[in-house]
Amino acid sequence: MIKITTWNVNSARMRESHVADFLTREQPDFLLLQEIKCEAHQFPALGFSALGYEAVVVGQKSYNGVAILHRAPVEVTCRKLPGLAQDDAQARYVELRAQGLVIGNLYLPNGNSGGAAGYGYKLDWMEKLRARALALLDKDADFILAGDYNVCPQDADFASGALNPGDALIRPETRAAFNALIHTGLTEAVRALHPRETLYTFWDYQAGAWDRNAGLRIDHALLSPRLGDRLIATNIHKDERAKPQPSDHVPVTVTLSA
Repeated sequence: MIKITTWNVNSARMRESHVADFLTREQPDFLLLQEIKCEAHQFPALGFSALGYEAVVVGQKSYNGVAILHRAPVEVTCRKLPGLAQDDAQARYVELRAQGLVIGNLYLPNGNSGGAAGYGYKLDWMEKLRARALALLDKDADFILAGDYNVCPQDADFASGALNPGDALIRPETRAAFNALIHTGLTEAVRALHPRETLYTFWDYQAGAWDRNAGLRIDHALLSPRLGDRLIATNIHKDERAKPQPSDHVPVTVTLSA
């Protein structure tokens, strides 16, 4: 089996002990982290190395940032989403090849800040991600694109009142872009196995969202066709949100047959 977990940790340095505990307990083969909020040289790689995990890090000072913790040998294939402008400094994507898989870790723009330009950047980023999926499909690659998508694909993916109707996470254009990605032939892992359950992966720190279970499901794992056939289980590790000083997101694990 291969276990791949995605987790927006909302600061890798603040949440280092949480990540270490998770690695020790769950032992995923790959842990995809988003919003690490540090440059690569500041990432707490040594502590994770002591647990048997090496790190591929694409960092940025104070904002964004992605990393993949891994135990198997890897080949880094991308440190930026292909197609973005060369001067785009936002650290939102890293991709590697390992164990016969291509693993893409993404932190998709939220789209609620920066006005029309900020939302346009989100939609453009989603179109570039779709183009990357098509390119990998053309290469007949087995791949997973997982991370914080900042998209609630359906109304069932957010609690009543948790978002206003104009929020960028649920605007029709956002959902259409997500559906266009799915329609390339990908499997949305969680909904493939749990099509009707009320499931969330994020609870805001404000307004008692955790206590009221006013959550969102915005962390997703999309699988290429053959990986979709290998899907065994998914697990949303909700208990992480109840720990002291948690991230506002929880890990999501996808288990694939070998």
